[in-house]
Amino acid sequence: MKVLLFLLLFLKLSASESFITDYEYGEMLYTNPRGVGCIQCHGKVGEGKIIVTYKDKEKNTHIVKGADIRKTTLKEMIASLNSYHKIMPRYYLTDDEVKYIFDYLKLKNKKRRGKN
Repeated sequence: MKVLLFLLLFLKLSASESFITDYEYGEMLYTNPRGVGCIQCHGKVGEGKIIVTYKDKEKNTHIVKGADIRKTTLKEMIASLNSYHKIMPRYYLTDDEVKYIFDYLKLKNKKRRGKN
């Protein structure tokens, strides 16, 4: 009986440990979810950044910029990542994976605001 209790306790403790934290997993997904990372267009903390600047035939300058996603809700983020866009690739992330990214950005921005 003692061996069984010890085994159950060991399994419970082992199951609660993770190879990486939720924050690290969110960071990994944000920086490189499927080859092209969100960070490349949305910036280090979701602020959005310029992807490319170009001039058309009439010499008008155009800027293509990733959206600022810092105030995006989880529901909006899930909907956006499950939609097709003209520029943004489709990543086929699960809702749980999107939540990890969402939580990562919220915590990263909270930490960043605390430093100012």
